[in-house]
Amino acid sequence: MKLNGYLFRYLMVSAAVACCLSSCKLGQKYVSPEIDLPQELYEGVPGSLALSDDTITVADLSWWEVYSDTALHALIARTLEHNKDLLMARARIQELAALKRVSTSQLFPQVGGEAYAQKEGLNYGGDNFKPDPEYGIKVSATWELDLWGNIRWARDKSVAEYLSAVESRRALQISLVAQVATSYFQLLALDTELDIVRRTLHAREEGVRLAKLRFEGGLTSEMAYQQARVEYARTATLIPTLERSIAIKESDIAFIAGDYPRHIARNISSIDTVMPSTLPVGLPSELLQRRPDVRAAEQSLRAANAAVGVAYTNRFPRLALTARGGFENDELADFLKSPMYFFSGAITGPIFDAGNRQAAYRAKQAAYERETLNYEKTVLAAFKDAHDAIVNYSKTSDIYKSRLELLRAAKTATDLAQLQYINGVIGYLDVLDAQRSYFDAQISFSNANRDACIAFVDLYAALGGGWSPASE
Repeated sequence: MKLNGYLFRYLMVSAAVACCLSSCKLGQKYVSPEIDLPQELYEGVPGSLALSDDTITVADLSWWEVYSDTALHALIARTLEHNKDLLMARARIQELAALKRVSTSQLFPQVGGEAYAQKEGLNYGGDNFKPDPEYGIKVSATWELDLWGNIRWARDKSVAEYLSAVESRRALQISLVAQVATSYFQLLALDTELDIVRRTLHAREEGVRLAKLRFEGGLTSEMAYQQARVEYARTATLIPTLERSIAIKESDIAFIAGDYPRHIARNISSIDTVMPSTLPVGLPSELLQRRPDVRAAEQSLRAANAAVGVAYTNRFPRLALTARGGFENDELADFLKSPMYFFSGAITGPIFDAGNRQAAYRAKQAAYERETLNYEKTVLAAFKDAHDAIVNYSKTSDIYKSRLELLRAAKTATDLAQLQYINGVIGYLDVLDAQRSYFDAQISFSNANRDACIAFVDLYAALGGGWSPASE
């Protein structure tokens, strides 16, 4: 057992040396890039909507707090549970989590065991057969000392890749919530438009009946009657077109939700929009914290920096320790009386590789520069998305208000024209003109309502809203 004591002391000394040597980590420490942020997100944004840069922002709300429609709630929840892209992103995170554990395990000794029994017969010369059995139980340990930080850089790289995947999944969730909400409001707008067309068709049918009576009574010419029929037929052609669009939109939503084409339950009243007088959008610096795509880009930059560290330290020698101990004997009866041990250290390093490792290092440096530019581009894109969404929402608010006034005016003009026509003051063509204007105003206002809802969806997503730890 004295040999085992020597082995133990060897291992302890080696571990102490390893701890001292592994404290060195060569390479450039990661530093977050300096970004010159604008003073505010909405500088120079036209429109009558009042914006505020409070620390509280609409993006701080969870998606189920932002969207009040229960049917939309169920649709988003189903999408987050069954969407195939999101499920693939989850699987990718699990894969990278396992790889992260693999890279971390390289910092520690790798211990293995072996138990064997073999029987061998030797007969050198052909006249002296000799049996040569052997029995053994051995425990082996190998440990590559992280002298220059190579293994730690590899671990940092795997951690950054894992965190980047987590943030990318959150960015995907924001995108999916926005896609579902946008498609849902588009579907509601199509329902509203179809309802407008059907009500208009009913009015056109009544107009044809009235025009026919007045024509047959000699009060108007046949032209007015035929024109009423034309308007009825033109309105009727809109119905199958809208029904087709509704069916396709339902299929699109079902696909996003991970379903086969099906009917999508919805609440038609959800399209009614109330535009707030003020909207908190938050501070520019907070946008970088709320947007997971920006955080994912920075984690990719961290991974690229760690890859530079790996390539840099690959150019230096490596030290690996190997220890083996146990029992080995050719007689089973004396097995426990035959302890053995083996201890070795090996230094390996490049002597001549025709510039292979140096070229790999330069390549990783160039990759890091690329990721730096990609991070800066992602930040620019985030601010552009936020700025454009604020502009769109602000001007959509103005458009919504103006089209609401147009709708009211067109309705009054139509009612007045109908009354004057019955009293014989104006002709039927004037009534048709007023009805066309009212029909167009209804469709226009419905579209403005839809656009206002979608503009809010885009703004909520651009500010980084749509995910929270509770929803993951």
